[in-house]
Amino acid sequence: MRTLSILGSTGSIGTQALECVARYPDSLGISALACGSRTVRLAEQIRKFKPQIVSVRGPEEAKRLKSLIGDIKNPPEIVHGPEGLIKAATWPGTTSVLNALVGAAGLSPTLAALRANLEVLLANKESLVMAGSIIQKLLKDGHGSLVPVDSEHSAIFQCIGGDISRLKEVSRLILTASGGPFREMEINEFDSITVKQALLHPTWKMGPKITIDSATLVNKGLEIIEAHYLFGIAPEKIDVLIHPASIVHSFVEFHDGSMLAQMSYPTMQIPIQYALLGGERRPANVSPLDLAREGRLEFSEPDSEKFPALDLARRALKLGGTATCVLNAANEEAVRLFLEGKINFPSITSLIESALDHHDVMETTETAIINADLWARNHVFKNVSEILQFNPDTK
Repeated sequence: MRTLSILGSTGSIGTQALECVARYPDSLGISALACGSRTVRLAEQIRKFKPQIVSVRGPEEAKRLKSLIGDIKNPPEIVHGPEGLIKAATWPGTTSVLNALVGAAGLSPTLAALRANLEVLLANKESLVMAGSIIQKLLKDGHGSLVPVDSEHSAIFQCIGGDISRLKEVSRLILTASGGPFREMEINEFDSITVKQALLHPTWKMGPKITIDSATLVNKGLEIIEAHYLFGIAPEKIDVLIHPASIVHSFVEFHDGSMLAQMSYPTMQIPIQYALLGGERRPANVSPLDLAREGRLEFSEPDSEKFPALDLARRALKLGGTATCVLNAANEEAVRLFLEGKINFPSITSLIESALDHHDVMETTETAIINADLWARNHVFKNVSEILQFNPDTK
């Protein structure tokens, strides 16, 4: 019986994970849930899954949640803020932590859970992007374990049968990308891309931040970094192919020239359930793949001129230290500004590039990560302020 703490329980990954818990109550239970501000949905989850502790963004959300569950006989403890996330992640009796938080907020609970020798089911790629070397050392020193939940990295994990020792047989990893909604758009049209257009992903249903990351291919750049730290594969041996159908989720090439792929229709149900059930294959709420109906599966090289994010991610990895943290923080701020209509679409990667150009790389420590993250956000803010001051009509 696995007892789960689910961080990000009201988001897409979290809600699908709870569907799996409901399907297999003989194998999965809930100790803790955490979300940001979706207190109504969290209250519904509390009534159904009966966690012992829940965490929300701040005191206002905690107050609101308390009023929503006031009639429950044995209500859970309600905590909030970064400390609340850590408390939820390391709650006594928890065996596995599903970290489905979005962004830098996911790092501290990942580190706390590993230090508590828990299994971390990781859907928060930013943890590895920001602090990959720190997490690698924790794992090497025997602190906890890590199971990937991102579809691409889960696909690799499935191709090696969940056996990390088989990575010595691997010569190359190939991550696939849908190419997003602008794969066929001419680059001279990118300035006019709207937020509404960017949020219309052709194959996946995700939250707004990840959807924008997919449209810029920043998401795939972050996944290159994540794959490097997860599997210990050199960056030059991690490739990306554009695959619009999103049916092949990753390829693993072995030294003998053979290649394995994990395939399914675009769904997170399979990687989530694979992680939650420890690799056990049980029925999921997924339609089986009909290859005859699909016909041809197409693959192509990404266009680095239209989508410079992959080169920026590789550059950050080569720079090492805090560069990948800066890449992530600059992207988070730039995406927020784009969603608010304050910058145009190409400015997202331009601001990331500017941050990397001006950052003095430091050795990765937890203090350096905090400082680099703050520096990158301030750098983006300063540059955008100068743009807006120069042209107040910038949208």
